[in-house]
Parts: sequence; structure tokens; C-alpha cells
Amino acid sequence: MSLFNVFDISGTAMSAQSVRLNTTASNLSNANSVSSSIDQTYRARHPVFAAEMNRATANMDDKASVGVKVLGVVESDKPLTVEYNPNHPMADKDGYIYKPNVNVMEEMANMISASRSYQTNIQIADSAKKMLSRTLRLGQ
Repeated sequence: MSLFNVFDISGTAMSAQSVRLNTTASNLSNANSVSSSIDQTYRARHPVFAAEMNRATANMDDKASVGVKVLGVVESDKPLTVEYNPNHPMADKDGYIYKPNVNVMEEMANMISASRSYQTNIQIADSAKKMLSRTLRLGQ
């Protein structure tokens, strides 16, 4: 694997972690929202990642790099929080309000993990850049 492939790998990883940070921010911003029906209630979202193995196995002779691919963003199937609060303006006819299934502590841990992963990939790309630069200076 050449050092140029390192840029592809770290670039796809940074892109994936950016999606993860955006979905985490969306979850945190909607954590305290309230609705009057189950259908309208925000549900936590999580990105699904996969290694780009198809591209790597198709180009085995080229020693292709294996990056990260975002397959999509899925909604959590954890149950929503139902609260009896008949005085709330958003309460349904039975007096219930519905809150998202967002776990704020879990989302904060996801945010820290994604942020550190992003920083690590930046450091990897920077190290590869320095190694390429030093390799080019060897011929001088």
C-alpha cells in the first residue's frame, strides 16, 4: 500500500465521522422535544458504517485500500418515553405527551468518540504528508 492510499482511507473515515457528529448533534438538539402523538415524535438516529470491502477485493492486484462507507442513517427502535401530563399544551386526548428515545449520556459519549476518531484521522493524514515530504527530500 502506498502512502497515497492513506489519504483515501483517512478521508473516508473523516467523512464518516462527520456524518456521525451531525447525527449526534441532531439527536442532542431534539432530546427535549415533546409531541402529542407517537408518529410525530422524534426518534434517535444512528449512522451505519461498513468497510468498502467490495472495492478492495475487486482490485486485489492493485493492493487497494479499504476505506469506510456510510450505508445510511437508521432510526432507533427503542421505545419512546410516554409521560402522563394532562396540563401540558401538547398532551393528547388521554393526557399523555411523548418524548424522544434519545439517551443524552450515550449521545455525549458518541460525540466524544467521533471527535477523537476524526482528530486521529487528521493526525494520520498529517503524518503521511510529512513522510511523503521527507521522502521527496531524500533525492536532494
